[in-house]
Amino acid sequence: MGRLFGTDGARGIANTEISCELAMKIGRATAMVLSEENKNKKLKVLVGTDTRQSADMLSSAISAGFCSVGCDVLLLGVVPTPAVAFLVKEYSYDAGVMISASHNPCEYNGIKIFRSNGYKLPDAMEDKIEAIILDEILPPPLKVGAEVGSITSGKNAIKDYIHHIESTAIGHFYGMRIAIDCANGSASVTANELFRRLGAECTVINCKPDGENINRNCGSTHIDVLQKYVAENGFDLGFAFDGDADRLLCVDHEGNLVDGDKIIAICAKHMKDEGRLNANTAVVTVMSNMGLFEYLRKNNINCEKTKVGDRYVLEKMLECGYHIGGEQSGHVIFLDYATTGDGQVTAVQLLNVIRATGKTLKELADEIEIFPQVLKNVRVSALGKLRLFEDKDIQLAIEEAEKELGDTGRVLVRASGTEPLVRVMLEGRDNEQINRLATQIAEIVRERLI
Repeated sequence: MGRLFGTDGARGIANTEISCELAMKIGRATAMVLSEENKNKKLKVLVGTDTRQSADMLSSAISAGFCSVGCDVLLLGVVPTPAVAFLVKEYSYDAGVMISASHNPCEYNGIKIFRSNGYKLPDAMEDKIEAIILDEILPPPLKVGAEVGSITSGKNAIKDYIHHIESTAIGHFYGMRIAIDCANGSASVTANELFRRLGAECTVINCKPDGENINRNCGSTHIDVLQKYVAENGFDLGFAFDGDADRLLCVDHEGNLVDGDKIIAICAKHMKDEGRLNANTAVVTVMSNMGLFEYLRKNNINCEKTKVGDRYVLEKMLECGYHIGGEQSGHVIFLDYATTGDGQVTAVQLLNVIRATGKTLKELADEIEIFPQVLKNVRVSALGKLRLFEDKDIQLAIEEAEKELGDTGRVLVRASGTEPLVRVMLEGRDNEQINRLATQIAEIVRERLI
């Protein structure tokens, strides 16, 4: 993980950690790196945002950075992150930028960068951008006069993106009653139109963004809101997106959570049954539940595991030609339709399975036994996070917990790629035992890494 870029772009408190000055520098440095790849031609860049108050400020700053070194910018306005990934390729642009902090509260913001092929920048390119900004290894080639770039506004981005997702549906979804939680984020501009066009009877909640309410007590980070709403109002199922709509969590008609692990399991099995699962393999991260691994094994589906981060899932998929992968958090990648996690594409693929099998979401999800899992997020200092794997007391606590669990469970302790947190995850068949062990490890992490 680099000095500016984490596992999902640059992210921090807007106007302090992610300042206008930094955004402008990232725009310039990105253009310099991509110009080298594109043989110094005049670059065209898309810029989209989610609904945060700071979105316009940072969008303006990074656009100014691009223009100052001669790039032309097309502003998409509020769109989902995967819309930028799709449209940069669809429109034949050289780069796409999304101003978003995904599932984080409104005071955060971030910068995600996509290449012309719709994929996020590889680590090597991010390292070059960081070196230009932090080490000042090259002065920016500032333009003057007619060589300064222009800024225009896109008119058809939402329509073109919705049409793309609609094309991934097999038929229509007439008769389905769906509740949709847009997290007061990017899905607010797409979800209602999309699912109504596909024939579903939709009720959309948390779709009135005001700049401050993104992810606030709503969306995939507060799934309890949708769980209650679906169960009390007789919906067939519910979809919850995060702030930039690149992840999806679901709720069955009884209000039970269907997370990314179960979504991957359901869709991978259906793809295998239809002969569409390349190499009979799904890609997940080490954070996925042991129950998912067991379900895939029973259905003769191979399971490749990566470190946490959808970028690492994607790397493995591209390396080996696999078609589905994702994370428990709801980032699911269907490589046949998208180059990144896309919550709305995922929702449509899940509806395709429900329609094709004639089963309810609950019936499909109940086929996967999920082992009890405990996740404790411990807030630590920035320096403390870097010392995680060097601290002998923490490593001893992990080893003792692993010894006690034996073959009945597992321990995973990792630093967050986007926040000043250490995540302590334990899994096993005895809920009381894993809670006790997770608490013990979390206490030591808190004491040692403050």
